[in-house]
Amino acid sequence: MPPPDRPARTSPESKEERARWLRAEIRRHNRLYHEQDDPEIPDSEYDALYRELRELEEAHPDLVTSDSPTQSVGSRPGEAFAPVEHGARMLSLENVFDAEELEEFDRRLAGLLDEEAERQYSAEPKLDGVALSLLYERGRLVRAATRGDGRVGENVTHTARTIASVPDQLTGGDVPERIEVRGEVFMPLSGFEAYNRKAEQEGEKALVNPRNAAAGALRQKDPKEAARKSLDFFAHGVGRAVDVPAVAGQSELLEAMASWGLKVCPESASVTGASGCLAYYERIAARRESFDYALDGVVYKLERFDLRDQAGASSHAPRWAVAQKFPAEERLTTVRAIEYQVGRTGALTPVARLEPVFVGGATVSNATLHNYGELLRKDVRAGDTVVVRRAGDVIPEVVRSLPDRRQGDPPVPALPDNCPECSSEVVRPEDEAVARCTGGLICPAQRRQALMHFASRGAMDIEGLGEVLVGQLVDRGLAKNPADLYALSREQLNELERMADKSSENLLGAIEDSKSTTLARFLFSLGIRDVGRVTAASLARHFGSLEALRNADEEALQEVPDVGEVVAQRVSDFFRHGENLRVIAELRRHGVEWPDTEAAPAASAGPLRGKTLVLTGTLEGMTRDEARERIVGAGGRVTASVSKKTNYLVAGANAGSKRDKAEKLGVEIIGQAQLLDLLS
Repeated sequence: MPPPDRPARTSPESKEERARWLRAEIRRHNRLYHEQDDPEIPDSEYDALYRELRELEEAHPDLVTSDSPTQSVGSRPGEAFAPVEHGARMLSLENVFDAEELEEFDRRLAGLLDEEAERQYSAEPKLDGVALSLLYERGRLVRAATRGDGRVGENVTHTARTIASVPDQLTGGDVPERIEVRGEVFMPLSGFEAYNRKAEQEGEKALVNPRNAAAGALRQKDPKEAARKSLDFFAHGVGRAVDVPAVAGQSELLEAMASWGLKVCPESASVTGASGCLAYYERIAARRESFDYALDGVVYKLERFDLRDQAGASSHAPRWAVAQKFPAEERLTTVRAIEYQVGRTGALTPVARLEPVFVGGATVSNATLHNYGELLRKDVRAGDTVVVRRAGDVIPEVVRSLPDRRQGDPPVPALPDNCPECSSEVVRPEDEAVARCTGGLICPAQRRQALMHFASRGAMDIEGLGEVLVGQLVDRGLAKNPADLYALSREQLNELERMADKSSENLLGAIEDSKSTTLARFLFSLGIRDVGRVTAASLARHFGSLEALRNADEEALQEVPDVGEVVAQRVSDFFRHGENLRVIAELRRHGVEWPDTEAAPAASAGPLRGKTLVLTGTLEGMTRDEARERIVGAGGRVTASVSKKTNYLVAGANAGSKRDKAEKLGVEIIGQAQLLDLLS
């Protein structure tokens, strides 16, 4: 496609003509720089043009137009983050992870189509960015929105306008009357690294990874802050459109969008069949590190639009497209040291402090070794060259050490005799891989984690009590156990960093509201080892009251669904500990209460006896906890993840990846109405 016509470089006779010429010239240079990677002038001349336009508009405010390049930064529209209903749903994509799964996708698609010919696909890199929908009317950008839940997203027009590759005005003679352009916003890796270098020099907080940076920038209220991230945008599809020039397939659509002034990925290609897709995958994977954007796979779409209509879509994904994900990314680096972190239950987790390495879309300087047994098994020592893996949002881990590269004979890391946080004794039973601090709540690390768990959403749900605030309360000795939270005063809170009358009042209100709870939530909040939300709900339902639970022996505890010998011992030990009983008594004295219920009949009599269910998505008129309690009450079992042993996946609105896995495993998927039928 030839570049847009260059505006005539004349010497305008009036300030109006000069401003008009400057706006057009600056837009042209933006397209040359961001879309065609072919800048015509040095940055200094571009800056001079921009300064001249800005000074002209400041001197003559009547010359300012809404689409002027100077207005792309600094406006603060009132509809920021307002909900936006998409004209057509923004669907997600199914994923495949190897050649066999891709070939199965291709065979399944063949069965949906009328013709026998080998399928043509449009292939493109899968950017690790943020989906964006741009609405253009008569060629002018009127709205930008995030994906949201696919039906409704957030209005981010004010920040999208700061992206140079998002044109305010489409060009060309065949621009549609109305069109929703779909694409991906991302932060170039070069810009990400430059931003972090500057942040480090100026003592500012570094960005975690390019994708989070892009997502955060789009949701900035101040467009100037978004502009600092220098985001980019690739268009790759359309939603609802009116009066669009006839295009038969994806390749023609990409050409049309480029002719309108939209930036499209230059690595897109047309391929034939599953073999062509796999060859494209290998080419992109081999060049992955050469691109200036983070990738997590490639996307294949049926080329022809008429065949897409035949294939159709499920409720959450098109049947004519799929994403092939890259395997977890691994890199080599060096272990500087091995240290230990203490968790809520006292578990000591060895952490490798690393020479920083960019892996899986983020700069990693720490990686978990899980537990002391795992550290010994992998034979990781200070100074070793190790393989580090990071996939998506998973915590980085040391996969293995390379002892052949080891310098000298460094010692095997010793398990500390004393806790690094409180100096209490560290013990590791012979049959366990995990070592633990015996300090309990006298250990600051365990205390911090225990308080955060107590206040978490699934427990007592104390809004506003986050990690930083909990750390201050522990460090100042204001909260040694959960009961101390209910004795906090406004004066004590006001003395903490970033706390004032209003924030203190809000926190005290949230603490007061938390006093009215359920026995299941209260049991979960206590942090009894191995007692999660499901087990806590089972215990509450089975015994009906805290007193009955406290008086139960291990044999009685094992009659509860999901409670085996180990968990029964944990619960029994917890309620035999005098300090735990003292804290519970203090909580009750401060007004923490819940309604007791009648002890439940044997679960084996329920209509869901022997059935395992998984919950996903949002239910109407019923929380997840309420649904879980009703299922357990009917004799069923609720687990967190889908497996071949799952009988039903209960899918509410906006169901996520669990639905994908259930479909793949052939697990029956039911809605809320079917669940209620089963319960009754």
